[in-house]
Amino acid sequence: MLKEREIIVRRATILFDMLIITLSFFLAFYIRQHFRIFYNLDLLPSKDVIKIANSSLENYAALLIIIVPLWGSMLYLNGMYRSMRTRNLFEILWIVIKSSFCSILIFGFIVFLFKIEFFSRLFFIIFAFFSTTLILTEKCVAYSIMRRMRKKGYNYRSLLIVGTGKRAATFIEKIKGHPEWGLKIVGVIDDEPGRGIEGVDNINVIGSIEDLPQIFKENAIDEVIFVVPRSRLSCLENAIIACEMIGIKATVAVDLFDLKLARAHSTEIDGIPLVTFSTTNAKEWQLFIKRMIDIILSTTGIVLISPILLIAAVLIKMTSSGPILFRQERLGQNGRRFILFKFRTMYQGAHEVLSKVEDPSEMDGRDFRVKKIKWITPVGRILRKFSIDELPQLFNVFIGHMSLIGPRPTVPDEVDKYKFWQRRRFTMRPGITCLWQIKGRNKIGFEEWMKLDLEYLDNWSLWLDFKILIKTIPVVMFGIGAY
Repeated sequence: MLKEREIIVRRATILFDMLIITLSFFLAFYIRQHFRIFYNLDLLPSKDVIKIANSSLENYAALLIIIVPLWGSMLYLNGMYRSMRTRNLFEILWIVIKSSFCSILIFGFIVFLFKIEFFSRLFFIIFAFFSTTLILTEKCVAYSIMRRMRKKGYNYRSLLIVGTGKRAATFIEKIKGHPEWGLKIVGVIDDEPGRGIEGVDNINVIGSIEDLPQIFKENAIDEVIFVVPRSRLSCLENAIIACEMIGIKATVAVDLFDLKLARAHSTEIDGIPLVTFSTTNAKEWQLFIKRMIDIILSTTGIVLISPILLIAAVLIKMTSSGPILFRQERLGQNGRRFILFKFRTMYQGAHEVLSKVEDPSEMDGRDFRVKKIKWITPVGRILRKFSIDELPQLFNVFIGHMSLIGPRPTVPDEVDKYKFWQRRRFTMRPGITCLWQIKGRNKIGFEEWMKLDLEYLDNWSLWLDFKILIKTIPVVMFGIGAY
């Protein structure tokens, strides 16, 4: 019954959100059609600047079929419709903001791709504002109401805790410290009876694992949470089967290891439940969007800068002997090897000499930089100054070896000399630009470079990629940190 009620509430929430998006759509259409009313306020551009809308509602209705499911899908994929009990308001609002950004980005791309000429940019801005604002308002109101109800004892879930150790005590303490979660602990089950434990953090022990069937008869239990040591996991099978037989939700706490960075999430393979520990917080759909952006921007970039690529190739060939492109084996995501493309900026033989470095940290030294500069050609200095030598890597991005944003790819010989913790930088696709690029490039030492890459991984988001991409523009234009 409880599960069915949760499904009904979730579906009602989805439906209500879709109604809000639809309302925002028609509201934006109405305001766009009657925008001339605002001219009298003398706060907006004249009629000569903003054209009077002449598109019909029928034309825009076709777009409504796209934008409403798109908004809903983004909210769903970002986790809006999972349990909100233990989330704070900021997490909920951040989900809305991320969903709004992704929806608007994808919708704008669809309009651009299919060249929908009747679509008004002013309508687009008005709709984006109203849809985001109304959804944010709805979530704030719902969060406030549910929080007050749970504090007063309404809409709570009854929990049974299995475990009497320190982890169980910490878990109980967290629940008791957040009454707004609406979680009520009925009692504690002793997973190792005979030790004389009568309670945990003022919650009474009401039986052992063997007593579960009787406890279920005498108490209304919504969920059983197993918080036991790793050594006791093998003893839980009968208890979990008992929960399954009676239809009560069973949850096993998976903070089994003292991990500092990795986050746990559940998955399955052909019905076999798995617990995965991952150090990156990227979701598959976010990585899919990142890849789509890479393909679109790399393709566009290759087309737009083709004259620059041609000029650079001619200058390299005319001013020094050797190939136009410098090809080098690099390591990509999870150590995959690929050939990286760059414009050649050094005289032939430079790589063989400069690659003989015993310790990567030696590259921070002045002697190495002076030695390296001597091998750079006159044209190469210009190309390196404005990162033109990196432009062929757009082909690497298009192929899928690299991304626009990510840790810079490394040669295999250097990786052999890495410290163990530095190898974590390979958990995402390497990129053309990264935090190292916008924070000083060659002015930054090797150790700091590695830390910036890990900072990027630990805080990755599509928004962070966007900020890095924008900040890269002035760095490239003014040649900051290059030599």
